[in-house]
Amino acid sequence: MASELIFRGHETQLKSDEYYPKPPKPWLTVTRPFHYLLREQRLLFLILGIGIAALIFSVFPSSSSPSSPINYNMHESIGGESFLTAESTRLMPHRVMDGFRSGKVPLGLKRKGLRIVVTGGAGFVGSHLVDRLIARGDSVIVVDNFFTGRKENVMHHFSNPRFELIRHDVVEPLLLEVDQIYHLACPASPVHYKHNPVKTIKTNVVGTLNMLGLAKRVGAKFLLTSTSEVYGDPLEHPQKETYWGNVNPIGVRSCYDEGKRTAETLTMDYHRGAGVEVRIARIFNTYGPRMCIDDGRVVSNFVAQALRKEPMTVYGDGKQTRSFQFVSDLVDGLMRLMEGEHVGPFNLGNPGEFTMLELAKVVQETIDPNAKIEFRPNTEDDPHKRKPDISRAKELLGWEPKIPLRKGLPMMVSDFRQRIFGDQKGGGTTAF
Repeated sequence: MASELIFRGHETQLKSDEYYPKPPKPWLTVTRPFHYLLREQRLLFLILGIGIAALIFSVFPSSSSPSSPINYNMHESIGGESFLTAESTRLMPHRVMDGFRSGKVPLGLKRKGLRIVVTGGAGFVGSHLVDRLIARGDSVIVVDNFFTGRKENVMHHFSNPRFELIRHDVVEPLLLEVDQIYHLACPASPVHYKHNPVKTIKTNVVGTLNMLGLAKRVGAKFLLTSTSEVYGDPLEHPQKETYWGNVNPIGVRSCYDEGKRTAETLTMDYHRGAGVEVRIARIFNTYGPRMCIDDGRVVSNFVAQALRKEPMTVYGDGKQTRSFQFVSDLVDGLMRLMEGEHVGPFNLGNPGEFTMLELAKVVQETIDPNAKIEFRPNTEDDPHKRKPDISRAKELLGWEPKIPLRKGLPMMVSDFRQRIFGDQKGGGTTAF
């Protein structure tokens, strides 16, 4: 008989392997972070760390503050205006100039430095503009082909990490990432722009096109330095921005006069057609340190001739009139225009009017009362009168020149004397 194994109770055996979890507790997600903080004194260490950080930032508000005291009184004064020397410019990279107060600024609220390109930045006006931008805390790229510019004008910035110098002709395209473009590149004296008139008009037209194209690509603000020469030999006196001018389009000066007029046209076309933010300044006669000694302009001519004991050359009868502004006044006007909201054009010049004979007498008073005057035939297309109406700049920019000729001229004479005779005590690298 076959045996049979009987397993009893397996038929009704319960499945004991099944897991039945506890019901969820929704309040645990709220209390768990607090339990974590309270364990092992974590909350105490968190509060202590916040206190130490606040103490550090209150004692050291800026990592860029100089570790040693700096003498901020390294300046010269003319007519109540302070002009920084090159040494003080180098030591004060974050000082805010003209209209902006210097001193401690709450952390996180410091003015952000801009990246700015200055074409022609090694020239007379351009180098003074670079000094002011560097002193304000901006990063500056100078683009210059050194036709009239000089490395000596900007070499005191070579050790500054916020300064760059590129030897380049603006007639060729240039790719940069910048916030603002000051377009100053172009020979401005008759001696230089008549030397190669085709190159002069190419610089005004093709160079301006290239810089406007750069401004369009990177969204930069563009400032064109035009000239009072767009008025030609004016029939209106003084000249307002609404005056269209009286220019000879085929004369020996037209490469510069008409070149600047075309540059203004291109600037406004890019503004209207491509939405480029532009500014236009019409610059009248400017003088000051770092001018080219033999550039043919009347102030530099008279000063250099008087220092060399040569007769001062007056062309024509000497009754032609000009107005003369000191370079620091011009730089202030350019910066106000760039930072303002108005396109322009704006006349930037000193409305004080002098005949050539009156200017020669001022130079005699400043340098040598015995300096002689020599008359020569007048040059072709030389304007008879030149005086700016600056009421628009006064109203919209809050700008007007501050330094009269008799107070600004000695600074220029000091610079010329140092460069002509090698007097190392002169102020050849003075920044204004």
